[in-house]
Amino acid sequence: MIFFAVTLSVITYIDRVAISVVSPMMKRDLGLTNDQWGWCLGAFGLAYALFEMPGGYMGDRLGPRRVLLRIVLWWSCFTTATGFVWNQAALMTTQFMFGAGEAGCFPNLTRAFHSWLPKRERVRAQGIMWLSARWGGAFTPLLATWVVALVGWRHAFPIFGALGFVWAVAFYSWFRDDPAQNPKMNKAELELIRQQAGVGVAHGNVPWKRLLSSRAVWMLCWQYFFLSYGWYFYITWLPTYLQEGLGLKMAKSAVLGGLPLFLGGLGNLAGVFLGGRLAKATGSVPRSRRYVAYAGFLGASSFLMLSTRIHDPVLVVVAIAMASFCNDMVMPGAWGTAMDVGGVYCGTLSGAMNMWGNLAGALAPVIVGYLLKWGHGNWDLTFYVSAAIYLMGIVCWAFLDSNERLEVA
Repeated sequence: MIFFAVTLSVITYIDRVAISVVSPMMKRDLGLTNDQWGWCLGAFGLAYALFEMPGGYMGDRLGPRRVLLRIVLWWSCFTTATGFVWNQAALMTTQFMFGAGEAGCFPNLTRAFHSWLPKRERVRAQGIMWLSARWGGAFTPLLATWVVALVGWRHAFPIFGALGFVWAVAFYSWFRDDPAQNPKMNKAELELIRQQAGVGVAHGNVPWKRLLSSRAVWMLCWQYFFLSYGWYFYITWLPTYLQEGLGLKMAKSAVLGGLPLFLGGLGNLAGVFLGGRLAKATGSVPRSRRYVAYAGFLGASSFLMLSTRIHDPVLVVVAIAMASFCNDMVMPGAWGTAMDVGGVYCGTLSGAMNMWGNLAGALAPVIVGYLLKWGHGNWDLTFYVSAAIYLMGIVCWAFLDSNERLEVA
């Protein structure tokens, strides 16, 4: 289960980050300005947000096996189609459809974790999955630069899209919504899952009234909004910033451009490690997650502000990468809380949380484009705004009661 989650996470971020790597070439070839490019990037985030909660709900209702098959095949088709765009409208359409297809991926993996893994292993699994996602994105600049140098950006996207088709066939052949139906399971594994893992069957009776009126749900969603706003810069505008803002050549920007996501992956491990240590020290898992979230949001804000005070390009990227590290310290606790609060409805709840986060993802690239336009190319304003928004996440965790449950015993 972890293997499939890890490989899909890597493919997800290869497909998602590749467009930002080749953005200077695509903007030039398609004749797009910064604000027009921002709308193209925002189209993905908007669709991803709109379809995220329905995707998570479908996983709760139909089971993640069928839903993940549809998700991966859909987004792979539109990753491929990105190589055939000819103007802004065509690119916005493919990005919107790509986002609509990918929506629900991580909520459905979360739903599968709930069914397949004992409770004590779920946060660790989330940390491994998100580390893999970030590292997939971290090495994409090097991979994409190499592929583009060989075949050009138009032919690169069909190559990346093919990865998803291979994964979908292998996953659908092996995975079952109910672990007991997988012929590879032995008796000891089945007994462990029967005693400790969540219910494997689908549930359609989501308690919508309880979900929509829950303060824990809303705080979980808003903290993810504030977390995602700053993070989206690393997978959208960062390559452009490195080349146009810092004046780096494409080869050097490809190397440095992967550092924020690489350290973000380590931030996930740090979040799991610190959360575990603090849980033992305080005797409270919710309190430990809150403390880690405080440190993550404050650290991300501080390092972004520091990046505006440094003039050496390498040190600037290191500061931004440390902001990404702190950002991702929050991730395992946030997704673990979604599993705990949501229970058998964790697909729907994690979909709602990720939907809210990707609303920020839809807004952030567009806002950055206009900030650059209004600021006449001054990038500092972008970091000031992100740093301020990060601090608002601390307020959400102060009011988040992760002991609340949507399931009624």
